Amino acid sequence: MARRRFLQRPSAVGGLVVVVGFVAVAALAPLVAPDDPSATSWSLIRKAPSLLHWMGTDENGRDVLSRVIWGARASLLAGVVSVLIAGGVGVPAGVLAGFAGGRTDAVLSRVVDAMLACPFLILAIALAAFLGPSLQNAMIAIGVTAAPIFMRVARAATLDVAASDYVEAARAVGNPSWRVALRHVVPNIAPPVLVHATLAIAMAIIAEASLSFLGLGQQPPAPSWGSMLNAAQRFLTQAPWLAVFPGAAIFLAVLAFNLVGDGLRDALDPRDGGRS
Repeated sequence: MARRRFLQRPSAVGGLVVVVGFVAVAALAPLVAPDDPSATSWSLIRKAPSLLHWMGTDENGRDVLSRVIWGARASLLAGVVSVLIAGGVGVPAGVLAGFAGGRTDAVLSRVVDAMLACPFLILAIALAAFLGPSLQNAMIAIGVTAAPIFMRVARAATLDVAASDYVEAARAVGNPSWRVALRHVVPNIAPPVLVHATLAIAMAIIAEASLSFLGLGQQPPAPSWGSMLNAAQRFLTQAPWLAVFPGAAIFLAVLAFNLVGDGLRDALDPRDGGRS
């Protein structure tokens, strides 16, 4: 039923097609990229898009299309790994806080409130600067910074599920708390967590691009959409294509993940059955 609901939404299906396209391009980058993304040529500096170089060349004569294709790897990897880190930290903490309640819930909630008091991107920049500039450290910074939001989502879903009759029945027959949490609570909070994870990937892609733009993410000469925008800001009037194509890639990837997330939310929401 959820699959049918999802497929009935053209925007969600279109977003999924774009996401699959980006993943395929990133996975097959060595095969589909026309040139070496790091190969320079002083005779091809800032050449406009042409049949030879579809997206033109950059300030070092490197093929922009090849760098955009290889940059998809960094952005998608950062999005997925950051969300896995955030979910691995935030979801167990949220389940523990919502199911245990009492002092445990109070302590964890106050820690989350303190982290959420600082803007997401500011905290990610501070943590990435502390860890050092690299793609790995940027993923860790984004994942740790996004973990409190996952904790909030998991906690809210756990409180809702924990008040259900089947959870009370499982407790009444003598199941220990850990068994009730693993067998009855965690599987039933998966839909909202999955929806938020899809939307969080889009947020993580933007965060990785922002960190790379500031020099805290993927380091040159390795390609990254954010670092390409950073280099392009010096040539916006002479070579606007240097900013247009990586910016368009970020826009399309983020839009596609948001459309997929919206589609999953509607498809997995049982209260949407009447409207469908």
